Amino acid sequence: MTPPATAAGALRAAVARLTAAGVEGAARDARLLLAEAMGLAPDRLGLHLSEPLAPAAAARFEAFVTDRARRCPVAQILGRRLFWGRAFRVTSDTLDPRPETEALIAAALEEPFARLLDLGTGTGCILLSLLAERPGATGLGTDISAAALAVAAENARALGLADRAALRRGDWFDGVAGPFDLIVSNPPYIAAAEMPGLAPEVRDWEPAGALSPGGDGLAAYRAILGALPAHLAPGGRLMLEIGAAQGPAVAALCRAAGLDAVRVLPDLDGRDRVVTARLG
Repeated sequence: MTPPATAAGALRAAVARLTAAGVEGAARDARLLLAEAMGLAPDRLGLHLSEPLAPAAAARFEAFVTDRARRCPVAQILGRRLFWGRAFRVTSDTLDPRPETEALIAAALEEPFARLLDLGTGTGCILLSLLAERPGATGLGTDISAAALAVAAENARALGLADRAALRRGDWFDGVAGPFDLIVSNPPYIAAAEMPGLAPEVRDWEPAGALSPGGDGLAAYRAILGALPAHLAPGGRLMLEIGAAQGPAVAALCRAAGLDAVRVLPDLDGRDRVVTARLG
């Protein structure tokens, strides 16, 4: 009788398979998926690699690796992503929360706020992270996708924030009554011409409407800034995530909308990532 494969052997085979499929960081992803399949915290996996891999865990791991070889994102396979120190539910109906978006969180927390609006909330990672850091604040997240709002509602309940985070289906400011002292958004901003060059994990698995508005990628900023003055309180702040080459264009749109104190802030990799501005 052939003895069951060890976890280490399964891991080596998975790394080879993912590498052949063109997955960047194949070893890292394989370890995360194996830990999940075995019901372990990732930092405990090394203690168990010499053990036989139980049949149920082997089957789970095989399914995970098959999905990852198809370039399904790890966050969708696991169903969650860590963002600003908290776990958020992720599905194919939402963008995968990314580390670079944490630059927006850091900037928003530099000043107090009481009433927050998150346009295109998706998983709710921005809205809920900010509310979690400011216990006295309340917020509203809008999204045109009912499926995304269901994910955001699940995240709000899991984080104990459902009583302070309202959610509304609509296109940007539809049905929204202001004013708010902080408005944030990570809108679709990838230009149509850039979509084919995206990594398969993004292009083929995340919702296209949350990635790109088509055209030059600036349509969402134009829509938000066109309606902004009626919803932002005097002295209130606006924070927009941007693509790395969009800082000058979005900053110019902010100034044209009558906003002051316009700045372009970098993410941790030094790339332009957030445009901030103030009304009055």
